[in-house]
Amino acid sequence: MAQLKQQLDKLNKNTQPTKQHSKFTADSGFSSEANLEFMAQSGYDSYIADNQFRKRNPLFKESETYETAQEKRRLRRRKGKPRLFTSEDFYYDEASLTCRCPAGKLMWRSGTNVKNHHQEYMRFCGYLKECRVCPLQVQFKNDDSRKKRSYIDKMKVKIDSPKDIQ
Repeated sequence: MAQLKQQLDKLNKNTQPTKQHSKFTADSGFSSEANLEFMAQSGYDSYIADNQFRKRNPLFKESETYETAQEKRRLRRRKGKPRLFTSEDFYYDEASLTCRCPAGKLMWRSGTNVKNHHQEYMRFCGYLKECRVCPLQVQFKNDDSRKKRSYIDKMKVKIDSPKDIQ
């Protein structure tokens, strides 16, 4: 909110706008509950997009150009590799305590109350007979780059590295 307040103070200092006729715009980086509350109380007619604006806007939602460009950027970041699945890609049903993989196959619960990195969670596994023939298998590659690491673990690696031990 400090940056937004500074900008508004500069605007009021440099010009004498009438608040009823002035429009104040800011990009999605300024979208927060505190900033929006501040602007609502300032009296300015303000427009601050949130970071999901383009997903809701029908002009962008149906735009093939926008979707195509977005996918190309994703591919460049991944260097042409298919996007790997994350926990958000799985369908967890809290009521029945079941989970489905991105391919829609039911998974079996292999652990409850699993504690790791100061978090507690449930663990699910796919059935081998279904996973073996799954066309999405390449997106499940399990390597260290996909594992969430706690700050404690990151610091351990940093401290234990040969170049930092002296």
